[in-house]
This record gives sequence, C-alpha cells and structure tokens, in this order.
Amino acid sequence: MAEITAALVKELRERTGEGMMDCKKALTKAGGDIEKAIDDMRASGAIKAAKKAGNVAAEGAIAIKEDGKAAVILEVNSQTDFLALQDDFKNFVAASVEKAFADKLTDVAPLIAAQEADRLVLVGKVGENVNIRRLARIEGDVVGAYLHGNKIGVVVALKGGNVELAKDIAMHVAASNPEFLLPSEVSAEAIEREKAVFLSLNEEKIKGKPDNIVENMVKGRISKFLAEASLVEQAFVKNPEVKVGELAKKAGAEIVSFTYFKVGDGIEKPVDDFAAEVAAQVAASKQ
Repeated sequence: MAEITAALVKELRERTGEGMMDCKKALTKAGGDIEKAIDDMRASGAIKAAKKAGNVAAEGAIAIKEDGKAAVILEVNSQTDFLALQDDFKNFVAASVEKAFADKLTDVAPLIAAQEADRLVLVGKVGENVNIRRLARIEGDVVGAYLHGNKIGVVVALKGGNVELAKDIAMHVAASNPEFLLPSEVSAEAIEREKAVFLSLNEEKIKGKPDNIVENMVKGRISKFLAEASLVEQAFVKNPEVKVGELAKKAGAEIVSFTYFKVGDGIEKPVDDFAAEVAAQVAASKQ
C-alpha cells in the first residue's frame, strides 16, 4: 500500500473537486492508488450528484458547429478541468451543440430544458456539477469559426469573401480579443475613461506643457486605443503589415460581426486555501 501523503490527497482533490477528508478516505480504501480512488468515487455518483448540485462550475469547454452559412457556439461548464477532458463530458457537449445547431436555437433556455435529463445522468455519474451556460447562433453570407483548444471559441460572419478568410479572422480574434468591431462602436464613455487614465498616468510628463501639446498627446493615445480596441484597426496576427479590415477589403469582404466565448468568463471562481482547510480539519478533529 502506497503512503497516503498530503501531496497525494491534494492531487486527488484537485483532480476531482472532492473534499480533503473524502479524498483521504478514498485513497486509503484504494491502497494509495489514485486512479482506483477516482473510479471508486465515481461509482458513488448518485450521492455525489446531490452534493455537487450547487457548486460553482467555472471550468468546461467551448464547442462550435458550423456549415459555412451558420454556426452555433456553446459553452458548457464543469467544476474541474479534469472532467472537461473526459469522454463523458465531451460526448455531452458534442450532443448539446449538435442539437442546438439542428434546432436552430438562438437562446440557451430551450437547450437547457432539452438536455436536462442527460445532464443529470452525467452529474450522477461523474460526481460534479455540469451546466449549459450560454450559446449564440450566427448566420450570414459567409460564416467561419476557430477553436483554441476547448477554452476559446470565435465565430466570424462576413459579407463576401470565403470561409477560410472568416476562419483566419476568427483566429486573430481568439488571439487579440478586441472589444469592438469598428472604432465608431467605441462609446464616448469608454473614450473619456481612457483619456482620464492617460492624463492620470502622465501627470508629471504633461505638467507645464502648452494645452495644444497636451491635446495632441491625448489624441495620439485615443487613436492608439481605438486601434487596439477595434478589430478592423488591429494589425493582423499572421501579417502585422496589414490591418484586419484591410485584409477583408482586399479579399472583397466586409466583416459583419464576431462572437467571442472564453470558458468561465464572468464567473467568480472560489479561491481554495488547501493549507487553511487542512488546519481547520485538524482543529475540528481535536474537539
């Protein structure tokens, strides 16, 4: 029997999302074999599913289904990245995005309802929470997509051009994550915030300079901000000599929209303190 070390318990906890004491018990029962411990913990899925139902699911995967004219991009969350790499989870995600595409869904609620029975079966089997979080359906003259692993997904719609061009631009979006499509879409509030930040950071540098010089400095910073924030003004990642908007124009295309999904965006993740949890468990055992 392998020694049940704190490091082994921590590894099992990180891989399964289970509590420290549950992991230690499972390892003891499995003779220190972490893979067997995982299998044993999954075997008690029905109990774990109830326990995990309210837990935060901030890991997971992005999936995309496309046909050149339409695409669905979907985010499904799990509690651990470990689960997101397992076949049971992958199969659920694949089935969900296929259904969303086939049914031409534009809202996540019908998909959640349709997949709820399968979701509960999965939760019962794997012992952690799983949620279908969001989806978007994009249609257009030309639609292309790019997946970066299973963590970032982008769909781009073009007027004109071809799918390969749309995929190239989607890859650029995945790498650069622009906030806006066009400079004209940047709000006056966002520009004023950027101006205030610039003036604050450069207070010493602009002190005593004539107003027209300061104004030109601000204009230069705002121009750079608009280029950084808007897709069409960004330098294309594959060829920094050309802007993305110019790339599309040269191919006889216009970028209509882009949709960017990143796993866990906007979800507040709990911060675990393993040492504190150990101390708390030890203190509790002495009472």
